[in-house]
Amino acid sequence: MSDPIKTDALIVGAGPVGLFAVFELGLLDVRAHLVDILDKTGGQCSELYPEKPIYDIPGFPIVTAQGLVDGLTKQSAPFDPKIHLNEMVETIERIGDPLFRVTTTGGKTFEAKVIVIAAGGGSFQPKRPPIPGIEAYEAKSVHYAVRRMEDFRGKRVLIAGGGDSALDWTLNLAPIASHLTLLHRRSEFRAAPDSVNKMMALVGEGKIDFVMGQATSVEGADGRIAKVIVKRNDGSNFEIACDAVLPFFGLTMKLGPIANWGLRLNEELIPVDTEAFETNEKGIFAIGDINTYPGKLKLILSGFHEAALMARKAAHYVFPNKRQVFQYTTSSTSLQKKLGVA
Repeated sequence: MSDPIKTDALIVGAGPVGLFAVFELGLLDVRAHLVDILDKTGGQCSELYPEKPIYDIPGFPIVTAQGLVDGLTKQSAPFDPKIHLNEMVETIERIGDPLFRVTTTGGKTFEAKVIVIAAGGGSFQPKRPPIPGIEAYEAKSVHYAVRRMEDFRGKRVLIAGGGDSALDWTLNLAPIASHLTLLHRRSEFRAAPDSVNKMMALVGEGKIDFVMGQATSVEGADGRIAKVIVKRNDGSNFEIACDAVLPFFGLTMKLGPIANWGLRLNEELIPVDTEAFETNEKGIFAIGDINTYPGKLKLILSGFHEAALMARKAAHYVFPNKRQVFQYTTSSTSLQKKLGVA
């Protein structure tokens, strides 16, 4: 076992909510380390849809997912968070009041006074379509996320699915693909009506194709797809020539080791109070999509609010004898000095 890394707070998850938690904790002089299973910060925003526009972040009529992550990273920089990537928290043990010992799958050990779980829905993986042999094409011509739109410029693209991701990427990739086909098993969609209307308009203008049916097999060589065989709803088969396939059938969320941390769970979510978003274990908090409480909305902005309230309770554990004075960054010289703007 390595020598323990000592910190005030250990944040599990380096997505947008975890990054903002660094900022809120830092304003209260609480030092933080972050641990994330991915090889980059940003969580799902960076891993699954970095170029996807987000429209409901206050003050930003539109911002890409990666743009939001970049802004949050810059905002938290004055507090110099230590980030540990490619690490999954394996065990949590209470060794004081408050004090926890935390171990990771990479052999690191932390000692922290508070733990903040900001792990989204836990570890996630895309649902693979039931097509024999599709694994051989993954990462080369079958992609479960769009990390760079330019990778699909001039290509024949087949998108499969009927939810928001499938429709969003149909609209975003249609202008740059040489040809785009949307495949869905029925004419009803789970996506936003406005997206469906825009997609059908493109079909009507002959700019994209829409096919109802299900992919049953693929043909190609060396990981490169040449065509997809589709069984249409009338039972006939149909071939779609393509260079890239994007199946969007949702994500499978798995709690992983979180399920073994002794926390009370409710359908793989962590119940918390709404005063400080603390779990049933004193000193362990859960913010963002991983938590649940009456009226919970799974929005990034909700996670930001939760991080702010969490930080004040966490600071009480870290500095039990320090009187907290509420301050605004707009008027507090001491806070502005911490941010390097005074």
